[in-house]
Amino acid sequence: MFMLWLKAFHIFLVVSWFVGLFYLPRIFVNLALVPAGSTAERERLLVMARKLYWFVTPIGALAVGAGLWLWMGYGFGGGWLHAKIALVAVLVVYHLYCGRLLRRFQAGENAHSHVWFRVFNEVPVLLLLAIVILVVVKPF
Repeated sequence: MFMLWLKAFHIFLVVSWFVGLFYLPRIFVNLALVPAGSTAERERLLVMARKLYWFVTPIGALAVGAGLWLWMGYGFGGGWLHAKIALVAVLVVYHLYCGRLLRRFQAGENAHSHVWFRVFNEVPVLLLLAIVILVVVKPF
């Protein structure tokens, strides 16, 4: 029974983590579009991005921790699980890279256009799709 509660908690944490990773790059899109002289808008978006990043970071860590606990509890389930773990590792790198992009925005050193951020914003969508397919279909 405990493992079912843990699984439910893990799913909740994963959904919450992805919500943050879907929205944070959208804030980056808006930051990249801010006109040069609009410091109030830029600062407002930076505060939003910073608060979101630091809110969602422990949620992501808890999601990974709960997933590892489930993995240890249920054991090694096959190739699909190893592929899922690899994709989660990519998601963690994506999350950390968002932190790096945020620091660059804070320092006034953004090197990417709003179009680049629009494409970058689709990465977690594709990762979520692949992870859900692996978990539900278990193709290998």
